[in-house]
Amino acid sequence: MDDSTAEEIATLKGTPTEPGKDSAYRNRTIAENLDLFARMKQGEFPDGSRTLRAKIDMSHTNMLMRDPLLYRIKHAHHHRTGDDWCIYPMYDFAHGQSDSIEQITHSICTLEFVPHRELYDWCIEKLEIYPSHQYEFARRNLSYTVMSKRKLLQLVNEGHVNGWDDPRMPTISGMRRRGFTAASIRNFCEKIGIAKRENLTDFSLLEFCLREDLNNTAARAMAVLDPVKLVITNYADGVTKEVTSENGPNESMGTRLLPFSKELWIEREDFMEEPAKKWFRLAPGAMVRLKSAYIVKCEDFVKDATGNVTEVHCSYIPETKSGNDTAGISVKGTIHWVSAAHAVRVEVRLYDRLFKVEDPSSEEGDFKDYINPGSLQVIPNAYVEPSLANAAAGDHFQFIRKGYFCADKDSTKEKPVFNRTVTLKDAWAKEVKKN
Repeated sequence: MDDSTAEEIATLKGTPTEPGKDSAYRNRTIAENLDLFARMKQGEFPDGSRTLRAKIDMSHTNMLMRDPLLYRIKHAHHHRTGDDWCIYPMYDFAHGQSDSIEQITHSICTLEFVPHRELYDWCIEKLEIYPSHQYEFARRNLSYTVMSKRKLLQLVNEGHVNGWDDPRMPTISGMRRRGFTAASIRNFCEKIGIAKRENLTDFSLLEFCLREDLNNTAARAMAVLDPVKLVITNYADGVTKEVTSENGPNESMGTRLLPFSKELWIEREDFMEEPAKKWFRLAPGAMVRLKSAYIVKCEDFVKDATGNVTEVHCSYIPETKSGNDTAGISVKGTIHWVSAAHAVRVEVRLYDRLFKVEDPSSEEGDFKDYINPGSLQVIPNAYVEPSLANAAAGDHFQFIRKGYFCADKDSTKEKPVFNRTVTLKDAWAKEVKKN
């Protein structure tokens, strides 16, 4: 039991090249140490007045082996044990015991714990407990984010993100909420392997593993994020037909029926008043296929007072229904749509990288200065096909031509919420290269 202050202990420890000096209390008797420790445990002494130290070697080449602290006094309310305890073990003392209690064979730590292994082994040997073993490897650092718990805590406490499960956070809860699958994370870990040196892994590789998994497992659905009305002028008013669309790339995933009517929602970007060269979507006089439905030809469009297109008027060709096309007409473009009368209004959250720079921890100044202001874009009024109205939190979908999405826990029956998990292609890399 040592009565030295923290400053005195630090001074007596010496330096890596100079041996330390024994504390004045190092040779207390066993009986005296046991008595003081029991009284410390009972709360008799104030914080910082005494510590329990291991008697090892004050001239050891490993500074951590120079009579390390094992227990300290801290009168603080604990989130699990309440006020039952006022002494707490230091990490190096508790580490091996916790592993031994749980019979951990491989206690895996990051590289900064290499010097701690000697003390870890010493405690296990002297206590004669289950011989857990510590192994060290390089932490998996991801680009465009931070992995330090201290920095992540700042992001949460200062309101830069919406909690530990914010879909932009590199936490398991955040990644799960965003829609990352366990299989994609395991595949990512297998691809990058285990290293003994620090490295920075490109976030794009993790996204590649995610796309690879979701492409085979996510159900297909149609969603319009920036809607403009498409009116089929030669389609009967009030009539709804059903068209069949595949649920995924594999036949085993089956098909579903979609309602088709006179008025549809399409993406605003799928119409161009003055089409560019090699434009294969809608424009005056142009024809496209509506996914799983009919070929339509743009006849006219309507603008509001500010010049924004509010409606696109088309005629459809009844003989061109997908699966039963007898018209012999070929078009180069296919666009997605939802029936305006049957679509479900939803909120869509488009997530992107949390930081603008590849390695925010290595940049000058405060790492929070490099937060990407465009890491979250909220679309309050998007439209999806009616089958998505009852999607459960975590359900995965590929919104055709838009990306992979999952239902969020914030969803309600009145207004479902979907998070973008990942885009169909690595748009970020393309943007970075362009800039």
